[in-house]
Amino acid sequence: MQIRQSTADDAPAIHAVHTAAFRAHNKDVTGEIPEAKLVTELTADGDLLPALSFVAHRDGELIGHACSSPGHLGDDPESAIGFGPLGVLPDHQRSGAGSALVHATIGAANALGYGLIILLGDPGYYSRFGFVLAETLGITPPVPEWAPHFQALRLAAYAPENRGAFRYAAAFDRL
Repeated sequence: MQIRQSTADDAPAIHAVHTAAFRAHNKDVTGEIPEAKLVTELTADGDLLPALSFVAHRDGELIGHACSSPGHLGDDPESAIGFGPLGVLPDHQRSGAGSALVHATIGAANALGYGLIILLGDPGYYSRFGFVLAETLGITPPVPEWAPHFQALRLAAYAPENRGAFRYAAAFDRL
């Protein structure tokens, strides 16, 4: 498996990955899968961070994608990023592709000087990477009901004053 930064040429395959990955969990959704639409809108808005958009390839096939976008923590637009969506083709799930994409994101975000990665996801999955419930760090989600799944990972540039209400990029509000 190879992990690399995504390119504009990857857009159709990335859309297909998120569509397939999330269709399995959203069988009742008709039309475009929200996570696939989100990646398209983050890109169109200029909010998909190119240095934090990774694809996984296996045997010449794009099998996974993870991306991040700017986030606002309180009045601070620079210390935290929003992670996701993370998608892996159903036939390649549980193969290590998702973990590799998460590790690539953590390493790159750390190298770029961010203090926190924020996400909405399964604590059982993301805790293995060091994510904790965001509320334990004084970070609140944009939607209060998200709290049991709203998580944060402290990076090297983290400071205790990195706390408050978190806001994702505008495309998240349009879902």
